[in-house]
Amino acid sequence: MPSLAAYDQRLDYSYAPGIFPAMEALTHRPQCVRRVLVHSQGQEGVEKLTALAEEKGIRVEVADRALSRVSGKENCYAAAVFGKFSDTLSPRQPHVVLHCPSDSGNVGTILRTALGFGVEDVALIRPCVDLFDPRTVRATMGALFSLRLHVYDRFEDYRADFPAHTLYPFMLTGSTALEEALSAAPPERWTLIFGNEGSGLPDSFSTLGRAVRIPSNDRVDSLNLAVAAAIGIYAFTAAQRGGDRRE
Repeated sequence: MPSLAAYDQRLDYSYAPGIFPAMEALTHRPQCVRRVLVHSQGQEGVEKLTALAEEKGIRVEVADRALSRVSGKENCYAAAVFGKFSDTLSPRQPHVVLHCPSDSGNVGTILRTALGFGVEDVALIRPCVDLFDPRTVRATMGALFSLRLHVYDRFEDYRADFPAHTLYPFMLTGSTALEEALSAAPPERWTLIFGNEGSGLPDSFSTLGRAVRIPSNDRVDSLNLAVAAAIGIYAFTAAQRGGDRRE
């Protein structure tokens, strides 16, 4: 591998800055990790990270300047250098689809939330935030490495791969309230679809599956994308668990 520079989307590798994200990369995607960078000053956790890398047979380098370059921060004490990856989503599990999201922080938070509630399959539709930008990776706190992820050029390509999933686009147009949509337990295979932070989903999505809205008062015009996704993911997974208990 050539000397490490600041992240560039054209590279076939990226960085997981931070001790915990680097640990998650080593734990869940060791086959993708090419090397581990640590700071000479160290910090609690660096020793454990180094031991795990050595156990996996992955090279560890003391690289203070490189860490500052790749993270954009002076206080980054470790990072994993990993090859980019693309997964095949499970046809039997529920999915989350993010249609043209533009904010790294939102996407990172949603990936972490999905993993926390047990949804392990996430698709992004272009144009979208760079999934492997270190800012996105760091925002996931390493959840990126525990999920099955795939980026599609068009929503139609996703739909062609998973025609059996029941679609639930979250939008205002032609939608029903979340409680009404979940008056019965959701089907075994479902897909929650969330749109861009500014524009939401195109109106055409109201004719796909069952459009859902999250009721709120008139004090705010809309919910933040990551907040809306968290509410939707929690509600659907809780309803599914309740339905499973009743069967």
